[in-house]
Amino acid sequence: MANEEKKDFNAMLRDSKDMPKFQIITDQKSIEKYGGSKMYFAPPMDYDRVMKQIPYGKVITVGKIREYFAKQNGADFTEPITAGIFVSIAAWASYQRCEEETPYWRTLKANGELNAKYPGGIEAQKEKLEAEGHTIIQRGRKNLKYFLKDYERVLFHLE
Repeated sequence: MANEEKKDFNAMLRDSKDMPKFQIITDQKSIEKYGGSKMYFAPPMDYDRVMKQIPYGKVITVGKIREYFAKQNGADFTEPITAGIFVSIAAWASYQRCEEETPYWRTLKANGELNAKYPGGIEAQKEKLEAEGHTIIQRGRKNLKYFLKDYERVLFHLE
């Protein structure tokens, strides 16, 4: 995303975009990749609601949120592109609010990777996670990436 300061992310968060909805996919490669043909689209506010549930010292991945939505709604999987976008919208919306903070820094990408698209980028997420007692590790030589060490140990399980 660009020009974050000029956007009203809370308005974006409240726009359901005609979701929730389902779509049946027919592309065989996608069916094999995602394990089925029934794809679920969750509205942005649902991501924010789930992200607010993650307690201090715990984390979750976007993938785990997607699995939760699919299971809750009888789908094979939750659409991944909008998931990433809506998690970022939830983060920026929280950043723009004065109250009802969403602890977005606790939502990680796959394999515990930090999210550069959050407010303040990797550095801000790293600071917030370290303040909660987590250790951040760096991987790569040229294309540096940052991960929460042993993130699986502190994964929050949605019920």
